[in-house]
Amino acid sequence: MKKQFITYGLVGAMTIGLIATTTGVSASDDGSIPSHGPAKNVIFLIPDGFSQSYASSYRFYKEDALPIWEEKEMFAAMVKTGSNNAAITDSAAAGTALATGHKTDNGVIGLGPDGESLPTILDIAKENGKRTGLVATSTITHATPAAFAAKVESRGSYTEIAKQMMENENVDLLFGGGRTEFLPESEGGIRDDDRNLVTYAEESGYTYLETRRQLMQWEGEGDKVLGLFAEEALEPSLNQRTDEPSLAEMTNSAIDFLSKDEEGFFLMVEGSQIDWAGHDNDPLYAMTDTEAFEEAVKIAVDYADTHEDTLVVMVGDHDTGGMAVHASEEAHPTMLNQVHALGKDMAEAVTHDYANLEDVLKEKTAFEWTEEEMDDLKEAESLKLAINGAISEKTGFGWSSYDHTGIDVPLFAYGAGAASFNGTMDNTDIPKKMLEALGLSGL
Repeated sequence: MKKQFITYGLVGAMTIGLIATTTGVSASDDGSIPSHGPAKNVIFLIPDGFSQSYASSYRFYKEDALPIWEEKEMFAAMVKTGSNNAAITDSAAAGTALATGHKTDNGVIGLGPDGESLPTILDIAKENGKRTGLVATSTITHATPAAFAAKVESRGSYTEIAKQMMENENVDLLFGGGRTEFLPESEGGIRDDDRNLVTYAEESGYTYLETRRQLMQWEGEGDKVLGLFAEEALEPSLNQRTDEPSLAEMTNSAIDFLSKDEEGFFLMVEGSQIDWAGHDNDPLYAMTDTEAFEEAVKIAVDYADTHEDTLVVMVGDHDTGGMAVHASEEAHPTMLNQVHALGKDMAEAVTHDYANLEDVLKEKTAFEWTEEEMDDLKEAESLKLAINGAISEKTGFGWSSYDHTGIDVPLFAYGAGAASFNGTMDNTDIPKKMLEALGLSGL
């Protein structure tokens, strides 16, 4: 209990210190980036499942440099995340709050508690002449991106979400995974309505991209673009395939495309799999996907540094896993450099009789493993979770859950209108403040 008290006290002190030192200071030492509006562009970055403990652990993990949100001394706030019907939100309700400025029930996308259709910040941006886009490392129909472009009673209605996204005239760009949800069963997809939404998109004027090479060679032609770079979700950043773009690459291409319009743009970028790392209690997955997400944030900040009418906002939709910071000399996040595979990949490499367990652990980590530790792994109900738990203990991570928690999450803002993001906010305040920075209203 004493150890837990000290750990959580450290996290709380870091949180308070971070807010105290960043709220109300200029977003740029030389004053070149205004902290007040008006903004013409908004880049909204959502690290799914990310809370203050992730931010603190990631600072330790980086070791030689501060995360970009600390390096730039961004304006900061803390955000409450509860949904309409639960203290602990899911991504559907949280995404809906961030997209519409209204609470809804867990599992619901784009609709209020009584089923009413809710306008989104993306809708209002488009109606005011701005280009719009959504980027994710999950399927593009997953809960967070879906909340900005679809309205369904169940977040699991992926094929219906894909249909609504394609028929939504307010969306100009979609980058992510989920190709099977756009294709009929007869063509390797999962749609049971026999519709090929890729063909529909191309006939509707979309440029269609399917590989990283195509994205890198694309020069931004066309009025709309659909990029589906994997059949399901993209690979975790640690396992990135050569034919799949990184989140930073998708973000860079999206900004290049959307910024061609003089009226400005709204772009939402989700680092989807930080949440999945939290569900697995996998510290390497969490830190490497946060690292990939930071590269996307850097792209956004670089753009804001040369376009003073741009607002960058970064906030997690909720916490996942209840991560605690246990960093010490004996167990520190930098020790993750001695781990070379995700827990799920190590578990999948182990035979059913555990005959090669020691070999896998020695190949994929540089740690010493005792016979007692290996016996514990063999007796665990889930080998994946047991491996992640053991590695967490060796690298300074603690966890309280395999699910979402009600922990408040940090928000960081930079550029035009950033000064209005401060103190403790509700997640429904965020899209309204972004609209205010754009000189718009409607939520």
